[in-house]
Amino acid sequence: MSGFAQQFEGLSRAWYGASIPEFLSAEAATVIGCLTTNCGFAVLPDQRDAWLYQIELLQECLGGLTGHVFMEFSIPRMGRRIDVVLVIGPVLFVLEFKVGNQDFDRTSIDQVWDYALDLKNFHKASHEPSIIPILVAQGSPRPLELHADNDHVFQPLLATPSQLRGTIDRCLQLIEGTSLNAADWARSSYSPTPTIVEAARALYAQHSVEAIARYDAGAQNLRVTSRRVEELVDDAKTRGRKVICFVTGVPGAGKTLVGLNVATQRRATEQKTHAIFLSGNGPLVAVLSEALTRDEIARQKALQNCIRKGEVRERVKAFIQNVHHFRDDLLTNASPPDEHVAIFDEAQRAWNLQQTAHFMRRKKNRAGFSLSEPEFLISCMDRHEDWAVVVCLVGGGQEINRGEAGIDTWVDAVRTRFPKWDMYISSKLTDTEYGAGKILEIVRERPLTYFDDSLHLSVSMRSFRAENVSKFVKALLQCESTEASRALQQLSNRFPILVTRDLSRAKKWILERARGTERYGLLASSKAHRLKPDAIDIRVDVNPVHWFLNGKDDTRSSYYLEDAATEFQVQGLELDWTCVAWDGDMRFSDSGWRFHHFRGNRWTKVGITENQKYLCNAYRVLLTRARQGMVIYVPRGDSDDPTRAPAYYDATYKFFAEIGIPELQ
Repeated sequence: MSGFAQQFEGLSRAWYGASIPEFLSAEAATVIGCLTTNCGFAVLPDQRDAWLYQIELLQECLGGLTGHVFMEFSIPRMGRRIDVVLVIGPVLFVLEFKVGNQDFDRTSIDQVWDYALDLKNFHKASHEPSIIPILVAQGSPRPLELHADNDHVFQPLLATPSQLRGTIDRCLQLIEGTSLNAADWARSSYSPTPTIVEAARALYAQHSVEAIARYDAGAQNLRVTSRRVEELVDDAKTRGRKVICFVTGVPGAGKTLVGLNVATQRRATEQKTHAIFLSGNGPLVAVLSEALTRDEIARQKALQNCIRKGEVRERVKAFIQNVHHFRDDLLTNASPPDEHVAIFDEAQRAWNLQQTAHFMRRKKNRAGFSLSEPEFLISCMDRHEDWAVVVCLVGGGQEINRGEAGIDTWVDAVRTRFPKWDMYISSKLTDTEYGAGKILEIVRERPLTYFDDSLHLSVSMRSFRAENVSKFVKALLQCESTEASRALQQLSNRFPILVTRDLSRAKKWILERARGTERYGLLASSKAHRLKPDAIDIRVDVNPVHWFLNGKDDTRSSYYLEDAATEFQVQGLELDWTCVAWDGDMRFSDSGWRFHHFRGNRWTKVGITENQKYLCNAYRVLLTRARQGMVIYVPRGDSDDPTRAPAYYDATYKFFAEIGIPELQ
C-alpha cells in the first residue's frame, strides 16, 4: 500500500479508500481483499459479485478524473453502508448500485437520497459541499435534470451503467466551488441524531451508543449519562447492592436512548437476561418491537439464514417489553425476575395506588391490593437476594393519562418500604415540571441518597436542526409571549414553524419539504372531536405499527396524511415533519388557555385542574414530535355550526401570530 491509500489505512468509516489513480491501477482482487478484510464477517458470493461489478464499472468510467473513491462508507444511524462515495472537485457523488434491477424503483431512489441527506445533516465535512446522489440501475435511459434544494443536496439522478461517466462529467461542468480535501473529508466527525426507532435498531444490532449519537459541545452529556448509569449497574453487581437511579431530561434529550443502550450492553454480556427495557407506552413498545423484528429478519435473510418471525419476536421480547406484561407475570410468580436490571421508561407515568387497586380489582380479581405500581415493581426487583438495579427514566410534562402517579411516588416508595436501597437522583428532579419537589426535600437527608448532576440530559436531540423547540413549546403553553417569541427567533430557518388556516396548504407544504424516506404525519389531540369536517376523525383506530413503519404505498401509514395520530400513539416517537391540527378543546383567551371536552353535541369546560394538565400535556407531546419542522393548522370554524364557532379558533390563531409564528403563504 502506498501514497494516498496509506492515509486511509485504519479508517473505520469506509472499508476501502484510495485516490482515483490508485484505484484505477489496482487489481480488482486487491480491492475486494481490502473490502473483505474490513467487513468483519464472511462475504457471500452475491456480495463479492456485486463488488466486482462495481469495481469493473468504476475503473471503466473514472479514467482521467482526479479525486477519490470510498467504497462501503458507513452510515451508523441507519445501520447501512453507502456503496460508493466519490469525492471529485467540489462535489460529493453518492452512488447506489442496483444492477439487477430493470427499473429505477421508488424505494431505491429514496435509499440513495437518504444517504445523501444523512451526510449533509450529520457528517461535518459534508455540510457545505454539493451532494449528488446517483442511482445506477439497468432501467431505461433517463435525461439528466439537475435540481438542488437550499442545502445543496440534489434530487437523485438516475443513470444506467453506460450513462454514469457522462452524468458525472455534466455535473462537474455545472457545479463550481473549491475542491474538497478527501483526507480531511474522510476523517471528519459524524454526529448523528437517530430517531428512537433507528437507535433501537442500531443498538440491538450491537452498535454502541457512541456510534449512533452525536457528541457536539451541547450534547456531551448523553454519553456521560449513559456511562454513569452503566457504572452504577456494574458497581451494584460488584458490591452486591440494590440501587435505584432517576434520569431526567428535556423532551427529546435521549432518555429512552440511554435506557436502550443499558439494556443492549447487558444483553451483550455473558448473562443475556441481565437487563430489560420496560415501558407502559404500548404504541412505543409495539413499534420498537416490530421494527427490531423486521430488521433482524432482514439481516438473517441477507445472511441466507432461515428463521421464523415468531422466534425473532421471542428474542425481542426478552429485550423490550410492555411494563404491564412484566408486572402481570410477576403477580402470579413469587420468584425473582430473570433480569437484575429493569429500565422503566417514562417512569412518572406509572399508576398510583388508586388506579392500581382499581385495575387489580376489576381485571385481576384481586380486591384490597395495597401497592402502587412503583411499589410493586420495586418489590419484584427486591426479590433478588444478591443485587438489583432499577433505572427510572423521567420526563417532565408528559403525563397524559388519569391515574399516573408522578415520580414522587417512586421516591416515596423507596423511602418508606426499601430503606436499604441506594438512591441516585438527578439534581434536576427538583424542577417544578417533574413534580417531585416536596418529597425530595424529605429524602435529602436520608442515608444512601445521592444527588448526581450527570443523570440529567439538558439538550434536546430530537431536532438536530434546533435545540430550542422544547423551550418554545413550554413558553407557548405557559402563555409566556415574550419568551416564546425569543425562542422562536432563535429557531430561525433551522426549524421552520408556521401556522395556517388551510389544511390542504399545510399538507402541500410538508410534501414539498420531505425528501427520501423522511417521515411526516398528521397529528391531533385525542379530544379534538370537531375536526371531522376537515376529514380528521380522531376516533379512527390508528395502528401505530402501520402508521410509523409502513411505506408510502400503504394508506395506513403516516405518509398518506389521512389518519391523524393522537398523543397516545406518538408519545415517545418522532417524525421529521408534522402537521398539528388544533381544535377547540384547548383555546386561547386574554387570560390564558381554556380547556374543553366535547360531550354529546356541545363543548363543556374542563374544571378539574388535573384534567386540564392532561390536555395541556397532550398538546406538549404533539408539538414536540417533529425533528425538522412543523405547521400548525387552526380551522376557521363555521358561523353556522355552534360546535365550530369561529370564536373557538380565532383567538388561538391570533395568539400564534402575535408571538411571531409566520403564516404559511
